[in-house]
Amino acid sequence: MPMLADPSSKYKPFPSIDLPNRQWPSKRITKTPIWLSTDLRDGNQSLANPMTPQQKMTFFKMLVKIGYKEIEVAYPAASETDWGFVRKVVEDGEAGDDVFIQVLTPAREDLIKRSFTSIAGAKNVIMHLYNATSPLFRSVVFRNSKEETLKLATDHTKVCRALAEEYSAKYGTNFRFEYSPELFTQTEPAFAIEVCEAVKAAWFGGKQEVWSSPGPREERIIFNLPATVEISTPNGYADQIEWFSTHITEREKVVISLHPHNDRGTGIAAAELGLLAGGDRIEGCVLGNGERTGNVDLVTLGLNLYTQGISPGIDFSDLVSIVDTVTECNALPVHPRHPYAGELVFTAFSGSHQDAIKKGIEAADKERKLTGKEPVWNMPYLPIDPADVGGTYEAVIRVNSQSGKGGIAYLVKSALDLDLPRRMQVAFYQVIQKISESTGKELSVADITSSFQTTYFLATSTPPRFVLRSFNLIDTTTPLSTPTPSNPSSDDDSSEDRKKSIIAKVSVDGVVHTIKGDGNGPLSSLIDALSNTFGIELSVREYSEHAVGQGSSTRAASYVELISSEIDPKDRSKGFWGVGIDADITSSGLRAVLSAASSYVGKKTIEVVN
Repeated sequence: MPMLADPSSKYKPFPSIDLPNRQWPSKRITKTPIWLSTDLRDGNQSLANPMTPQQKMTFFKMLVKIGYKEIEVAYPAASETDWGFVRKVVEDGEAGDDVFIQVLTPAREDLIKRSFTSIAGAKNVIMHLYNATSPLFRSVVFRNSKEETLKLATDHTKVCRALAEEYSAKYGTNFRFEYSPELFTQTEPAFAIEVCEAVKAAWFGGKQEVWSSPGPREERIIFNLPATVEISTPNGYADQIEWFSTHITEREKVVISLHPHNDRGTGIAAAELGLLAGGDRIEGCVLGNGERTGNVDLVTLGLNLYTQGISPGIDFSDLVSIVDTVTECNALPVHPRHPYAGELVFTAFSGSHQDAIKKGIEAADKERKLTGKEPVWNMPYLPIDPADVGGTYEAVIRVNSQSGKGGIAYLVKSALDLDLPRRMQVAFYQVIQKISESTGKELSVADITSSFQTTYFLATSTPPRFVLRSFNLIDTTTPLSTPTPSNPSSDDDSSEDRKKSIIAKVSVDGVVHTIKGDGNGPLSSLIDALSNTFGIELSVREYSEHAVGQGSSTRAASYVELISSEIDPKDRSKGFWGVGIDADITSSGLRAVLSAASSYVGKKTIEVVN
């Protein structure tokens, strides 16, 4: 059946609410809401293969460990399995002293009583009662009038109140009460208020002492306002929440709880706008499992707050383990691009993105060294520091055929502590690009570092054609011609009279040769020696160096680009890069020259010409 050319003949837009002076658009979220995890009830009911009691217990313990204080554990009247799980939690004291376990019951007296038997002896309990209030369910599903629907809610609230007082007296249980006008978003706003007002009066049972200030949590009634099926844009949900919040009486006695589903894919936005509109509490699932397209994701909501400088009160510092536990228990995979928790969510493959991240990380490192303080997080493409949720920077930049030089250079620096000059980044990028395009696969950090070491002869398995064995550098500007320590950068010395001579032993394909040359520094002297002995005519186009490591283990890393002597140094023609690493800075520069010279000759025969 094709889609309708005119869907308005079948589907109608959601009705808007008259709220001309809405306040929520100008507000900000400044505090953490009360969290309720409903993974073990709502999330569990959505699974084709529900969790076993053992899996549910593993999940429950994780929720307690990371900090959830209100956990909906079951619909105990629905099955012996759920009832037994609640008993296990209670009898083994798994909730401790500060966690409220919540159980759900429909407005049926026999099921309410069965639910209460499951929590006998528990320290802290939230009894959650619901009945459907929307016109569709009143007329089609249950065929109840408004009056019958209201009476169903109030009569069973009184049952819950009487049992709560009984169990509190018998077991010392601390009770909270939650009522849900199911399908709130599809219920007439005025009728939702009417039902909730009647439920509030029934729960407090005429004990209407004067409240001069907000009472403690235990004394407030929880009204859960679920988007059981998401039917509107998030602003529509926010309007409904603000209207309810401003029309319910004795607001100080009420906790407004939000239970967004994700049918339109906007559950997160609906929850956040609902908080702006007056919501106090969020009900959802860790990673968003739930019926149809899911319940709202508590991880995303919590970490959204965190990135704005507000602690969610939940410990997501080992998010990888949380993901592992959730997926092990409910057998649902987490999308690799899932916010915060996805395997690839902090990963950049794009070259421009990688370059921006690399520069951002370098800027933060520089500020950290200058100030000695952790800088405010302000990183290109990364709204949160991966390290805060147990991630590693190795996973931030990953390489495929779309990647750029900046990302590749970042990985080399991270893995080998080698900060490549920009032109060398371009050269090595071309090496990696060819490998990636030929394989069509992502390259790992190990692949990239191995390729780098092979390309520039740093791996013992691929030695350069030219290997430095020893050298003696002579300053020929002095009468005594005594050996003097030198820096390779003296090749750029402005003194026209400065002269150096080198006598070096160089192994060529395993055969040692003694070579001699002159220049204005170590590098030019070695290049002259290569020309004198092997007829190789090269010159330096670029040289740079930096320290590797710290303290007594510090070494020097040198980078040299050689070009044919026939090429103008300003010419962009291909050069040949080499890398040298040594405890002695002069030795590292000379090794870099021989590394580049080895690339220049490639597999050609090297002959002694003099």
